[in-house]
Amino acid sequence: MATATAFAATPAAAQVTGDEDSVLQDAEEGFGVIVITAQRREENLQDVPISVATVGDDTLAAINAGGADIRGLAGRVPSLNIESSFGRTFPRFYIRGLGNTDFDLNASQPVSLVYDEVVLENPILKGFPVFDLDRVEVLRGPQGTLFGRNTPAGIVKFDTVKPGLTAENYAKASWGSYNSITAEAGVGAMLADNVAVRVSGLYQHRDDWIDNLDAPGENNLEGYDDVAARVQLLVEPNEASSLRLTGQLRSQQGSARVFRANLFETGSNELVGVDGGEFVRSQVRGDGLNFQELDNYNLSAHFDYDLGPVTLYSITSYWAGQLFSRGDIDGGFGASFLPDMGPGFIPFPAQSQDNIPSLDQFTQELRIASNNTDGLGYQAGVFYFNEKIDIESFDFATPTDLTPVAIVDQRQDAEALGLFGSLSYAFDSGLTLQAGARYNLDDKTLVAERPLDGRAFFGGPVPAMTLEADDEVLTWDVSGVYEVDDQINLFARVAKGYRAPSLQGRILFDRDMSRADSETTMSYEAGVKTSFDSVMFNLTGYMFTTDDLQLSAVGGATNANLLLNAEEVNGSGIEAELMARPARGLTLTAGVSYNSAKIDDPDLVVESCGAACIVLDPVVVPFNPVTFDPAQVLIDGNQLPQAPEWTANWTLGYEHPVGAGDLYLFTDWYYRSKIIFFLYESVEFSDDRLLEGGLRVGYKTDDFDVAVFARNILDDASAVGGIDFNNLTGFVNEPRIIGAEIGVNF
Repeated sequence: MATATAFAATPAAAQVTGDEDSVLQDAEEGFGVIVITAQRREENLQDVPISVATVGDDTLAAINAGGADIRGLAGRVPSLNIESSFGRTFPRFYIRGLGNTDFDLNASQPVSLVYDEVVLENPILKGFPVFDLDRVEVLRGPQGTLFGRNTPAGIVKFDTVKPGLTAENYAKASWGSYNSITAEAGVGAMLADNVAVRVSGLYQHRDDWIDNLDAPGENNLEGYDDVAARVQLLVEPNEASSLRLTGQLRSQQGSARVFRANLFETGSNELVGVDGGEFVRSQVRGDGLNFQELDNYNLSAHFDYDLGPVTLYSITSYWAGQLFSRGDIDGGFGASFLPDMGPGFIPFPAQSQDNIPSLDQFTQELRIASNNTDGLGYQAGVFYFNEKIDIESFDFATPTDLTPVAIVDQRQDAEALGLFGSLSYAFDSGLTLQAGARYNLDDKTLVAERPLDGRAFFGGPVPAMTLEADDEVLTWDVSGVYEVDDQINLFARVAKGYRAPSLQGRILFDRDMSRADSETTMSYEAGVKTSFDSVMFNLTGYMFTTDDLQLSAVGGATNANLLLNAEEVNGSGIEAELMARPARGLTLTAGVSYNSAKIDDPDLVVESCGAACIVLDPVVVPFNPVTFDPAQVLIDGNQLPQAPEWTANWTLGYEHPVGAGDLYLFTDWYYRSKIIFFLYESVEFSDDRLLEGGLRVGYKTDDFDVAVFARNILDDASAVGGIDFNNLTGFVNEPRIIGAEIGVNF
């Protein structure tokens, strides 16, 4: 029946598992079933033949209390990384090392984000806040034969709490360091016997807390106001049909990402302060303008109709967005030819602004799925995607100019069509086999021009140029899961994934557009999933080969942003996840992953470091002191950027009954090993490790929850990215936040 789950949405207080019992009850009853919808139907996590992980309720609550955006999910499941050089508005996702460091506003990513069954393609949409959630799932490996858009790396999937009788009302608010405020609420009601509504919202604020020593006053940067809201109307005209209408919006204003000139000590990747001494997170020097404004809007309709043997699903969605972002790219003050400069040597000032004055994304998915749970099951559908995006890039002669000296305009139109289907059969022996295929058709057109260029050394204006790309590819997967007994399942999967060609027209400092051909990934994985009364343990091993992997060569002496293809990238690794309840009221979780993702292309060279850094790769073409052509280095064998080999996460939660409620403690930790920031490997543009932990202590009953918390409790200061242009510019992780939260359920 289409109505089977419509009015049985998981309460907000019982996210992910759908289990409304307390930890104490669960300790006596075991784990029960972790329900996921990774295959577009509700299933036990342990029964699906893919590598999928969930983010627990307590971890989500801890992350959100400190004011984190979607980047706070980085590392919370094995093999997942999320970072951004734009701050809160432009997240970049990586799974098993596959991602894209490109900062251009039309950059494609191999990781797909699905929010309430709708694919969000552009990164300014992927940063939509996560609130009033039912579950978070991370699907690792190529996807696309069951729903949505094809993706070679994986999917991060959010499902919100839906309107219905059992959807719990709640409100909570927290306050912490730097006047960090988070307020979140979800309220639903039955308007009639077959009509329900749910309204939810999120407000996040932080005062400016970074002091620009070269600007008047104190605390000039890194503040923000971020507001998001959602309204859902669910109508069930009869027992066979269901219609859910959703409207969402987001408005964010604040600082763009704060870059720090000469953050790294030459000859090492140690962080240094603005005076060359000890690093102080709350201090910078800068002479440029800094601001960021983002607005997103969404309307969608989800329709289900039960035809008996099958159910028909229709998902229609329209998203729109605008972004205006300006930052001090050199990260410092002054220049070598001016009376003052710092910190360190700054050869020239760099100030740019990037806007998306218009982004429109329309998606339509039609799908049928069999309703039986035994024997032969099947799904089939069609997916249509249309995106139109306008991009403006400005360069300024001086850091505080309001009139640009150079302008680049880009317009990209993209269409995609996917036809997909999947069959599964459950044998009486405990073996279930599944196979799927997808036909992908993609078409892109990019027009770029530089109508204004007042800089004599970049060759003047560039007339409008057009670059086109299209491709059609068949992708597929075959998988199986074998139930050894009630506690142990074995699974294996082979899948082919694909990413459409990419186009690049950021000709602000160059005159040539660039293109990367399609990439294809062959992935192989196998594992074991176990579930006992008090312990759940999953282990996956995988390997993949990506042909023609799309890469972005950014920065360097020419400040390039060019697309290219690597002949191959070879990846392999393991992912292990553990949940345990060894004693009454005590819950432990842990995850670890090892990811090797190496470039295999003996002829692939990129421009060397534009700053005074020590590059560790072989020099193929040395720097030319006459023409000032930069050096070219070989990157064969390098680990992909932003791809740590090791990640680990672990949590501990304990509850003890006191009076009418429970006194509880929850701590969560995330570790990642070394990452490099660019395609080449250098001493400076890297970070050896990151370790962030959180602690939450509180008291809760069925009606309220009061807690104190700390995020990044050790105040770990780690570089998370760099700008390779004219100095050793970088940016760092979030500061320590200490605060308190109160929440009520009603």
